[in-house]
Amino acid sequence: MKERLDVMLKDMCDRGDYMGLSVLAAKKGEVLYRRDYGFADREKGRAQAPDTIFHLYSMSKPVTAAAVMKLWEDGELDLYDPVSKYLPGFLNQKVRENGELVPVKNEVTVRDLLNMTSGIVYPGDEKTPELNRLFDEAMKRADGPEAFDTVEFANSIGRIPLMFHPGENWQYGASADVLGAVVQVVSGMRFGDYLKKTFFEPMGMKDTGFYIPPEKKDRLAVIYRMEPGKEVTEYHGRHLVIMDYEKEPSFQSGGAGLFSTMDDYLKFASMLCSKGVYGGTRYLTERTVRYMSSNQLTEKQLNCMEWQAITGYGYGNLMRVLLDPCQAAVVTEPGEFGWDGWTGTYMEVNPAEDVVIMLMTAQIDRDNVCSRRRIRNFIYQHIV
Repeated sequence: MKERLDVMLKDMCDRGDYMGLSVLAAKKGEVLYRRDYGFADREKGRAQAPDTIFHLYSMSKPVTAAAVMKLWEDGELDLYDPVSKYLPGFLNQKVRENGELVPVKNEVTVRDLLNMTSGIVYPGDEKTPELNRLFDEAMKRADGPEAFDTVEFANSIGRIPLMFHPGENWQYGASADVLGAVVQVVSGMRFGDYLKKTFFEPMGMKDTGFYIPPEKKDRLAVIYRMEPGKEVTEYHGRHLVIMDYEKEPSFQSGGAGLFSTMDDYLKFASMLCSKGVYGGTRYLTERTVRYMSSNQLTEKQLNCMEWQAITGYGYGNLMRVLLDPCQAAVVTEPGEFGWDGWTGTYMEVNPAEDVVIMLMTAQIDRDNVCSRRRIRNFIYQHIV
């Protein structure tokens, strides 16, 4: 059956669903399937390979959640702490309500950030002009001496009106970037240094971080804009964060800033699948992982999640959590969790069956949700 999946993946690349695609399935810590197809750089003829480095974008979020959970289990913070305890920019916040600015009914908490119930959104909406200007300013300043650092940027987000009162709704946004700053303040270390010390170095995630050293740049997958019906072009823009650094960026984005490889991220996902243990070392307690991978939303908040890609899922701690396999049209078990990224990276952990599935690619403007679901269902039916 692996040969049938080989044909399926090659066909997806040949017909233009993917420029490059890497797929991995592991069960009980054993990799049962691993293939790389297509190009990491079409113009240079460089094939996608096991050591290809990818922009993770939002697949950075589960790593950020794990960092917060580590501080939580160690008693360094409480999830109902107001964010203003760590970031003064969150004091005396306002909410945009019926065209007016009104005081918040209750402060944004760390828990609100983890569950995207904070009222903080992403730029792009005409209703959030201040946030749009902030991100534009961050992009302009990023290459100079006045670049925002992680804490400064989070405090600036805090001074912008929220889209709703914290806890009332769910909306995807820049909450994880604020959490990166919380981790930095609580730990007393730069966010990236905390991740490196706590997870990356002890796990052997040698190709994961917020920048790519010059000697590794030729392993980076080019991002392709693959809008159906239009010519495929390379994308080198700046979306939410400044990538492609050859040195540590000032702003280390907990929501979208990490680079990694399939092998590196598998180590992190395997740790979550093994209830906090990887390579014989415990990184998070079993209780923490159980909490981290649970739906945290109320019924009202769940009703705000209107993305077709996460139908049947709940949400909590910066990840989707499967509630209803029938609504999701997947053959996995309730409790499966994970997240994906803007350029098509994808991770899922299924604790009930001890399965990890990952897809790595680098493209935008093409909806491959159905293709991804086909791959996942085939893996569950025939591989694991």
